Amino acid sequence: MVSTKVNLAGVELKNSVMTASGTFGSGKEYSEFVDLSKLGAVVTKGVANIPWPGNPTPRIAETYGGMINAIGLQNPGIDVFVERDIPFLKQYDTKIIVNVCGKTTEDYCEVVERLNDEPIDMMEINISCPNVKEGGIAFGQNAKAVEAITAELKKRAKKPIIMKLSPNVTDITEMARAAEAGGADVLSLINTLTGMKIDIYRKTFALANKTGGLSGPAIKPVAVRMVYQVANAVKIPIIGMGGIATAEDAMEFILAGATAVSVGTANFADPYATVKVAEGIERYLESQGFKDINECIGLVK
Repeated sequence: MVSTKVNLAGVELKNSVMTASGTFGSGKEYSEFVDLSKLGAVVTKGVANIPWPGNPTPRIAETYGGMINAIGLQNPGIDVFVERDIPFLKQYDTKIIVNVCGKTTEDYCEVVERLNDEPIDMMEINISCPNVKEGGIAFGQNAKAVEAITAELKKRAKKPIIMKLSPNVTDITEMARAAEAGGADVLSLINTLTGMKIDIYRKTFALANKTGGLSGPAIKPVAVRMVYQVANAVKIPIIGMGGIATAEDAMEFILAGATAVSVGTANFADPYATVKVAEGIERYLESQGFKDINECIGLVK
């Protein structure tokens, strides 16, 4: 019998597989297909202090090896989320990780403080949001901003904080070190890569927003490389994501140094993807003679 339990900042997960924010709603839509209790954690769609309408349509386009989206973090706001989504997730034996987004540091702080007394396990902070006060550059693209917002949230948060890093930077390890210096408990990476698609027949952009976030198998080699770099630059645990569709994909991230993994775009093509990945990891461990998944974390140096 192999052990698949992993520990993230004192929170024990039954296995290392979770959902990637924005690809699973808050689990309700997928609960018809997936027993959420079989997952290590459910990571919710991003939630803000007030409802966000998101970007104009069209806002999703298919690309080779993935998809590009500019949903714009549409969400119902923290009030609806607390009343509707948390009670739903509490029915299942899984950890609850709430993804938080905002346009200013104050926005993030407001959501974190609201979540402090809710029955959740961790908060994942989406710092790929444009910082309105700084002229729209994402919080996660400036190391000083990463450290400052992390430190501010850590002062207020009663639950462990996961900082979700943007890959749209020159040096991912600089951002990772900044988040660690600010007191982050865990890092998750990577968020989507900025991309563009043009419809050559309509002779215009495929997305109303012009650019969007590229996700899916096409970005996996970049994601594995960044997880490896960050794992060798910081001492805190990492959740790896970016194009994971199979257990083999997930094991690349774990061998590169991730403690846990998130499955995102694959959910759209196969609603059973998360459970298939979790079961496949267990088979891999058995076939390779491992007794415990923790033996694999960062094994490739």
